Amino acid sequence: MDENQVFPVDNEDDDVVVTLNLDDGSEVTCEIITIFDIGDQDYIVLIPLDEKGEPNEEGEVYIYRYFEDETGAPSLENILSDEEYEAVSKRFDEILEEEVDE
Repeated sequence: MDENQVFPVDNEDDDVVVTLNLDDGSEVTCEIITIFDIGDQDYIVLIPLDEKGEPNEEGEVYIYRYFEDETGAPSLENILSDEEYEAVSKRFDEILEEEVDE
């Protein structure tokens, strides 16, 4: 694995799984649900997986700002303002509704 690769990708699997290192030092494995943009900012939605690799039953998701540097390496940043988080959550809900309608 490339040491600069933040999100190791298993090319044999359709679902892209990433491991987040949380502020408390713990790690959580998540599946990428979607990456979307609002204006010039990209956002990523992750769903934590249980020890069996299944999505959590509560449907809890993590939403972050998403960036790629000039080499394409991904990075995440917390959303700090309530207004931004509400706008991103609303857009994610719209994306989910669009998926259901298809």
